Amino acid sequence: MTTSVNADQAWLREAVDLATKNVADGGGPFGAVIVRDGEVIAAGTNQVTPLLDPTAHAEVVAIRAACRVIGDFKLTGCVLVSSCEPCPLCISAALWARVDRVVFAADRDDAAAAGFDDREFYELFGKPREAWSLPVDRVSTDVDNAPFSAWLSRADRVDY
Repeated sequence: MTTSVNADQAWLREAVDLATKNVADGGGPFGAVIVRDGEVIAAGTNQVTPLLDPTAHAEVVAIRAACRVIGDFKLTGCVLVSSCEPCPLCISAALWARVDRVVFAADRDDAAAAGFDDREFYELFGKPREAWSLPVDRVSTDVDNAPFSAWLSRADRVDY
């Protein structure tokens, strides 16, 4: 997927404008758009505090909206354009959505200067789980793999 710098900049301005307006509306300073075939098909703004949803980041909101627009959970052929460097949650969502590319304006250092410091999350995944501040433990049962067995037995499953 090839796009011009001018197109990227125009989409980034749109994402930044969304983020700035969202602040005026009581939301967080983040905005994102999803672009397909040179057209914005969906947009999202940070809705964490208005929705009381810690996963309602602008990129996730935009990805959810774009999936509804195209009627698929895969956004192959799309670009995620964000007003700020996506955090690990949003990069993971972009990977799961199979977007072709991610473009952003401000970076993680700009976000940290405004009080949104995600560095600990970026660094966390490089540490062994025993060193995490959040305990994440595996506890085995006698039915651990039952959901996967049920999944694999379905001939009509939709693989992703």
